[in-house]
Parts: sequence; structure tokens; C-alpha cells
Amino acid sequence: MKIANCKLVSIPSFRDSSGQLNVIESNNNIPFAIERIYYLHNVPKNTKRGVHAHKKLEQLIIAISGSFDITIDDGKNRKIIHMDNPEIGLYVCPKIWREIDNFSKGAVLMVLASTSYDENDYIHNYNEFIQYINSVQT
Repeated sequence: MKIANCKLVSIPSFRDSSGQLNVIESNNNIPFAIERIYYLHNVPKNTKRGVHAHKKLEQLIIAISGSFDITIDDGKNRKIIHMDNPEIGLYVCPKIWREIDNFSKGAVLMVLASTSYDENDYIHNYNEFIQYINSVQT
């Protein structure tokens, strides 16, 4: 996969005098069925999260509150995306290295994931990630 396959996704928003509602539907406005949801909050200053890749897992990452930066890397290209809008999610496809940092005070990061937790799907070492990417592309 390439970072070009990762994309910002608009989350439909409905506003009226009583507030705002955003809707995410499996296989509708995101390209996978949601199997797991988790969120990060109270991340200490200068902490880096993520720092891994997945072999098969797809994710949609949303800044529910506050902001943070996500670096995505396909082994050849690297891009930093600033997330600060709960109406926009970042779709991260499989085989993409990600690092998340620069959390603002009060930031809440929510992840919608395509599978249940599976430690065997993770690649925690960048050099192993590069080896894996090279092995599946040949």
C-alpha cells in the first residue's frame, strides 16, 4: 500500500439549534466494517503514540477534541497530517507506518478499526516494517 491510499474522509454532519450530530456508518462513508472502537486521551506532553504498522487492519482516526499530528509512511514516502476537526477522519490503510504526536491539551483521539485486537497484526519495529513491505511487494 502507499500513503496515497490513505485519505481524509468527511464525516456527515447535521446541525440545528440543539447542536450538532456526526454520523459514521460501516461500509458507507468509511470503506470497512467497524469491529472495534477505542480512544486515547490524557496523553502526556511530548509523548508519541502509534509507532507501528498493521499488516491487515484498516482504521479511521478522528480528532474528537483538540489536535494532534499523524505521520504516515509507506516505506518510501512520508507525510504529516494535522488533525483538529471532528468532522474529518483519516483513513489509514494496511501496511502503513504511523506515529502520532504533538497532542494538544485535552486532545481526544478516536479510532474505528476493522478488526478486533490481534497482536500478530502489528509491526512495532520500523526496520521490520521495511523488510515486511519489501517481502509482500515482490
